Amino acid sequence: MTNSLNRRKFLRGTALAGAATLATPAIAASDGVTLKMQAAWGGGIFLENAQSYVNRVNEMSGGALTIDLLPVNSVVKTSQMQDAVHRGVLDAAHYVPAYWYSKSKAASLFGTGPCFGWSSQEVLGWVHYGGGQELFDELMAELQLNVVSFFNSPMPAQPLGWFKEEIKDASQMSGLKYRTVGLAADVLLEMGMSVVQLPGGEIQPAMKSGLIDAAEFNNPTSDRDFGMQDVSKHYHLASFHQSQEFFECTFNKTKYEALPAELQAILKYASEAENSNFYWHNTKRYADDLTTLRDEQGVNVYRTPDSVMAEQLNAWDIVIERISGEDEFFAKVIDSQKAYAENVMNYLNLNQPDYKLAYSHYFG
Repeated sequence: MTNSLNRRKFLRGTALAGAATLATPAIAASDGVTLKMQAAWGGGIFLENAQSYVNRVNEMSGGALTIDLLPVNSVVKTSQMQDAVHRGVLDAAHYVPAYWYSKSKAASLFGTGPCFGWSSQEVLGWVHYGGGQELFDELMAELQLNVVSFFNSPMPAQPLGWFKEEIKDASQMSGLKYRTVGLAADVLLEMGMSVVQLPGGEIQPAMKSGLIDAAEFNNPTSDRDFGMQDVSKHYHLASFHQSQEFFECTFNKTKYEALPAELQAILKYASEAENSNFYWHNTKRYADDLTTLRDEQGVNVYRTPDSVMAEQLNAWDIVIERISGEDEFFAKVIDSQKAYAENVMNYLNLNQPDYKLAYSHYFG
């Protein structure tokens, strides 16, 4: 279905939706409910991921609940998506918390926060079993937002990104105009960079025109789709600026609570099912596209030096201390995350063998 058809179909049903949302009566599963979800993605692998979640919901509900997925900017701009869900202009959204963290810097802790030795998988463990979901719900109440959110899809650490030359020392990054989002902006500002926050589709043109000197988005597949290999041949993997992130599927709370319990459960557990599918599906695609970038498109692929990542951790320390002193809730979330990470990563670090050692044994 084309974007314009999606938009016309959506607009026909929204004339009264905004005013009626807060008075929505309980809905019977047999009524066949349709929810309009806008994604923050106009195409590429992340829109595929959003569609995969939607497909699971639609198939599991047997027609009782259908999510109609709309691509980026179909109804509102990305920066307006959360407000649109809150007001009932949209029923749902698929994005990341870093896209609305301007309302509260604590939002970025639900995905793009500091690395306490953990990966996205463990941060999602904190969300589900370490009090993270309860803290997020507390933040929604504090911001008076009429939304319910589920988190899924543990992203691998995001690359440091694309530069005009190989980065061998953190001093080379000072003064560079660099694209990132969320709290990573604070961290890299602390390292002396000039940070620009741009939507994904604007990154490559901005680097081509010289508006920015360096950039990251998220992964080799998206970067290749954007054409980053056409504006830079120096690609650095591994970084602590955004070493963990995941998607947020957010729903209008009034509309969600009007659904029968079994449909509410489908929205929740389809999110958990997509959590596994994302990791299996995306890591293979990322690996394949990294090989293509390196072997077929002439990109020099490097691992970011440990010295640079150590400077990132030092910058995180400064940012955490500063914001914690200004925001009591931020400090509360940090304390919760540290307690979970210290406990869980102690076990994992003791138990996990050195997988790199085994890889080197077989593949050199």
